[in-house]
Amino acid sequence: MEILTRAYGGGIPVPMDSPASGISPAALAPGRRLRILVADDDRDTVEMLSIILRDEGHLTYGVYSGAEVLPMARTVIPDAIILDISVPGLSGYAVAREISATYLGTKRPLLIAISGKWKHSSDRLLARQVGFDHHLLKPCDPGEVLRLLEPLRR
Repeated sequence: MEILTRAYGGGIPVPMDSPASGISPAALAPGRRLRILVADDDRDTVEMLSIILRDEGHLTYGVYSGAEVLPMARTVIPDAIILDISVPGLSGYAVAREISATYLGTKRPLLIAISGKWKHSSDRLLARQVGFDHHLLKPCDPGEVLRLLEPLRR
């Protein structure tokens, strides 16, 4: 399993949480620090979202396939998962179904779908049916992502 870290190490999930400024992310933004898993086969999307989230004081973990999401979620126990619907290996829909079933009766992570091609109302309905809480189109607005995460910080 490949895990995105600042040093691009593998094996142990290490959060990417050091801003370039050297200032502690937790000192930059008030509220609870969240653990957020970002899953997309586009490495630039994972990196961009991770940088923005780290700058807000969150811990981020990045994976590049659907098959990596479930083991990583069991390891880091994220507060939120931002997941590309068409991530390879195991679709975002299948991952959302599995996470919703796994966390049945317990607090599950907030699930945010991101997609560049699944944008019709029927796609949004299917996303809701399989367990996604929100559905954003790529390129997603970072401000919207932060707004969706804000209730978890309290």
